[in-house]
Amino acid sequence: MRVGVAKESTPGERRVSLVPDSVAKLLGANATVLVERGAGAEAAFPDRAYVDAGAEIVSTAALYESCDVILRIHRPNKVEADLCRADQVVVGMLAPLLDPHAMSGFARRHVTMVSLDAIPRTLSRAQTMDALSSQANVGGYKAVLIAANAYGRYLPLLTTPAGTAKPANVLVLGVGVAGLQAIATARRLGALVRAYDVRSTTREQVESLGAQWVTLKSFADASGEGGYARALSKEEQAAQQAELNEIIAAQDIVITTAQVPGRRPPVLVTRAAVEAMKAGSIIVDMAASDLGGNCELSKPGEVTTTANGVEIYAPTNLPATMPTGASIFYSRNISSLLLSFVKDGKLEFDFSDEVTAATVITFGGKVVHAPTNKLLHPEPAELAEPAELAETAELAEATPAPRAKRGARE
Repeated sequence: MRVGVAKESTPGERRVSLVPDSVAKLLGANATVLVERGAGAEAAFPDRAYVDAGAEIVSTAALYESCDVILRIHRPNKVEADLCRADQVVVGMLAPLLDPHAMSGFARRHVTMVSLDAIPRTLSRAQTMDALSSQANVGGYKAVLIAANAYGRYLPLLTTPAGTAKPANVLVLGVGVAGLQAIATARRLGALVRAYDVRSTTREQVESLGAQWVTLKSFADASGEGGYARALSKEEQAAQQAELNEIIAAQDIVITTAQVPGRRPPVLVTRAAVEAMKAGSIIVDMAASDLGGNCELSKPGEVTTTANGVEIYAPTNLPATMPTGASIFYSRNISSLLLSFVKDGKLEFDFSDEVTAATVITFGGKVVHAPTNKLLHPEPAELAEPAELAETAELAEATPAPRAKRGARE
């Protein structure tokens, strides 16, 4: 089995999918590791480090021509997709629900696509493969550093001969992995931290980190099945937003983390809320993307300063701003997933296995991932009226793919 590590082509992406320390794991599984020239350079992993670990440095063309498996962060672009061979396996954060037609294109070319962002997060043995969580940890940490750097005052309580500085008030909206890391980081920096989520089941986690849980009086708990949030009714959304606006207005820093993979993030910070904030306040919208963000005024990839002096940061790829640490985490995730498919030195996709069924998007010339198929072939009723989105920090599709064992390849 020949495993290739591709150099990322996405603008601004500095991470690499496999670091030198993980090469030994693959070599131990009788794999040969090839690394595209310069793949890890921006993450502080030079080609020499890969050679010393036992890998071979090759050109882009040689990588795609000779490897059975290609490891990546993002989905291949058009040029890279054209280099992919039939029966090749591509593993990465492929976002199949954002572009199901791209997955269909790879299926027609008989390329097997395996996506780490479809890992079943409630499955304990999949925790080492959970790239969404590992990268969210990086993002939550960095979001607080961005806010602290932009904020014109101190985060902790400081008593000096020149007077006393009050601690900053920080509000974290969304208590998933990113939210919890943001809470912990802001607390370590000495801020007064409050947090809110529609799932009251996260309250204990918030308070265990020394933060204050925000309780809204406007509606009851919105916890749903599997630890995720249920969709809020329009009445609940309106009541929630009105009460949140008052809380947001009193904050120095607001960090939002609520995302719904493949769909538009819920708006939690409205224009009215921003206009009520005081000058010098900071908002970091971790959900900002082409689909929108948690803040109504966010512009993906930009910093916006409002008329009343509020700065809104809308980074679209925070993990890439910490490429070394983020790559180390991701490398452990992707190597764990890949090795779970290896039997006697060969790749074998057993669709009766929960991890395989959830992460293999295309196989044998077909799209086999049920949620992606559902988007490609929606029921007539689904076309008439889209369902309301659940307002949650992290909501993952978890519909199992067909449960049948399908062959093996080297």
